[in-house]
Amino acid sequence: MKKNNLNLATTCLATIILLTSSQIHAGWFDTLFGKKEEIVQKVEQIKDARQTASTLSDADVSTALKQALDKGVGFAITSLGKDGGFAKNPSVAIPMPSNLKKVEKALRKIGQQKYAEQFVVTMNRAAEAAVPLTADILKDSVQNMSFTDAKNILQGPDDSATRYLESTGSEQLRNKIKPIVADATDQTGVTRYYKKMLSKIDFMGNYVKVGDYDIDNYVTQKTLDGLFSKIAEQEKLIRDNPAERTTELLKTVFANP
Repeated sequence: MKKNNLNLATTCLATIILLTSSQIHAGWFDTLFGKKEEIVQKVEQIKDARQTASTLSDADVSTALKQALDKGVGFAITSLGKDGGFAKNPSVAIPMPSNLKKVEKALRKIGQQKYAEQFVVTMNRAAEAAVPLTADILKDSVQNMSFTDAKNILQGPDDSATRYLESTGSEQLRNKIKPIVADATDQTGVTRYYKKMLSKIDFMGNYVKVGDYDIDNYVTQKTLDGLFSKIAEQEKLIRDNPAERTTELLKTVFANP
């Protein structure tokens, strides 16, 4: 009798396990086949995108990348070329040059740090004043991109178009932008505040002289760094976020996997 009860219990347990297992597998298959339509749709989208990619001309790719860079340049100039564009943006704010940190430290010790702070403020203002005047220079550089460069850039990292622009045009840009920055530093009083700052630390006169540092060159480089940083930021957005692709060509080119 006990043996029969044991067999019955075993049979019931096995039946429960089988039924449960069947339900689990049935649920798994239901889920899988329920996703079938979605999977097929995604596969078709990828196929369509690849077909589109194969038919894109070099001119299409080049034009799309130029549109992306133009958008990035516009974004950079709008966000940086205004009051506080550099000074109030920690990612691009121009700090005291590293080789003048000792001067800043000395001023703080004697309670005259405001002169160092004024100097830093005027450098940032100079960059903000110079940025809007770089628009035509940057846009001309964008137009020089070749078809081959464009194809390579499209398959590159998120900031590859910006880095291309930086590597091929930064020296020319620097030469053209520096006079603009020099004029801005003059108008905002950078050199005047620099001299005033140094005049407050006569005891360091043997170590730091007014003509020792090319402030215009420093501000020029920091201005370019800020511009390229913002252009790269916008390029990444265009690559990652379909909503940022504001032309049909951008939507087509950057939709390809």
